[in-house]
Amino acid sequence: MSNSTQFTTHEVHNQPIALKDYNAWASDTALREAVTREGAAWANDHLDAFGTLTGGALVELGFTANENRPKLHTFDRYGRRVDEVEFHPAYHDLMAASMKYGMNGFAWRNANRGGAHVARAAVVYLGTQADSGTTCPMSMTYAAIPALRHAPKLAEKWIPKLTSTEYDPRSIPMEQKTGCTIGMGMTEKQGGSDVRSNTTRAEKQPDGSYKIIGHKWFFSAPMCDAHLVLAQTESGVSCFLVPRFRADGSRNAVEVQRLKDKLGDWSNASSEVEFQGAFGELVGQEGRGIRTIIEMVSLTRLDCMIGSSGQMRQAVVQAMHHTSQRKAFGKLLIDQPLMRNVLADMALESEAALALTFRMARAVDGAENAPQEAAFARIASAIGKYWICKRTPVLVNEAQECLGGIGYVEETIMPRLYRQAPLNSIWEGSGNVQCLDVLRALNKEPETRDALFAELSKASGKNAHFDAELVKFSGVFDDVETLEYRSRHIVERAALLLQASILLSSGDESIAAAFCRSRLGGEHGATFGTLGPDAPIELLIQRALVKA
Repeated sequence: MSNSTQFTTHEVHNQPIALKDYNAWASDTALREAVTREGAAWANDHLDAFGTLTGGALVELGFTANENRPKLHTFDRYGRRVDEVEFHPAYHDLMAASMKYGMNGFAWRNANRGGAHVARAAVVYLGTQADSGTTCPMSMTYAAIPALRHAPKLAEKWIPKLTSTEYDPRSIPMEQKTGCTIGMGMTEKQGGSDVRSNTTRAEKQPDGSYKIIGHKWFFSAPMCDAHLVLAQTESGVSCFLVPRFRADGSRNAVEVQRLKDKLGDWSNASSEVEFQGAFGELVGQEGRGIRTIIEMVSLTRLDCMIGSSGQMRQAVVQAMHHTSQRKAFGKLLIDQPLMRNVLADMALESEAALALTFRMARAVDGAENAPQEAAFARIASAIGKYWICKRTPVLVNEAQECLGGIGYVEETIMPRLYRQAPLNSIWEGSGNVQCLDVLRALNKEPETRDALFAELSKASGKNAHFDAELVKFSGVFDDVETLEYRSRHIVERAALLLQASILLSSGDESIAAAFCRSRLGGEHGATFGTLGPDAPIELLIQRALVKA
């Protein structure tokens, strides 16, 4: 008997085989239905090709990129200031795939086709499941297009590079590059979301450009080819495009002080910077910087919804896959009654988040030509961003429990999903900011309130729980004195009503009924796994299960 056999202590069994090499598009029934429902079925082949990558090769690249965080090189070996961030090659490969499949520009390149923003939302939804770090520069690049159109000369120069399918990581002037990315610089130490308190100033120069002096507390991502920056002028807060390089090829005076040591989002870099007389060009009108950049913020809020919905989906995928192979007490976990309740409840939450997110994407598609869709997009972005991003950390943690101890171990994707989950609720305005924005819109913009109730009314008469909740919701604005105090509850109910309305209008009848009973009818507990006995458990599980 060999020593290796003599001292064999156990045989590995009852352990799942890791999920890999599956098609994240083809295996996602709810996603495929949403893309068709919202008018982007023409993009199915494109999404199918990307889904093969996001359920396969890109997952491993995501692990590698997160294990090898970006490094800041402030100076070169001879002491010259360079402010370069070094990324692992895996991150560059992820960025290349993201741009090839259009996380940055697919919607703008296909703007003449209905559902272009829906199709692009599906690209992001798939991509963020492999790695969320690339979503930050991709989202800002996508969202910057409407803001840049306020400066036609800049738009003509930059937009073709920003919508390119070619990723070009070289640190050189944009004129020499095949593709570019753009970031945002709004947040300062003293203000946070209160950008009107920004102290960074912009001084106009004889040639019409501006000299930017000040700081930014969050500046993502520092290796973007330019940033849209808010700074004070004599007319008030204004928006500027600040490139990494000047036209003569010299480095712009934007000095990176340090990289943020973040809870998650490890593959990407966020930084603190100082502007020491940096070159900037005005975007829009002086004093109108917030209005200029607000459409960018609306689109990045949409991406927060997409990213969080995608993270929910990946967490559910992992939980379903693990429990379908792991046995306890004589049965597979997925066949245990209580576990089935938990899994189905998470799948229901994931489907509802997806439904609202893609309805919001369709509103973006229609906003240019339909005022009611524009008004709906205005309110739905804040409502959806608040609720979906709040629900994601809770769902991801529940999915970790389905895996047990291994869900807490870095060899699985679950710890990365859990670290990532809180980000979108903070980025682009935390929960209170979203709630106050919803109240402001509903109180001061009659067209926005009309659009919200017009959307909700589409499901009237289809479910008793929905109808009762809608009646109650219609009266929440009566007590004006306590509106702000109650705003979180108001926005939460609005989100649930919107999700229910979309499911009732276009989804499976039994799934919609289960959502209304549990989320609106008071049958649901405070945690996942509290669906009633009449819920379509088997249907929800089968729709969410990846059959690799």
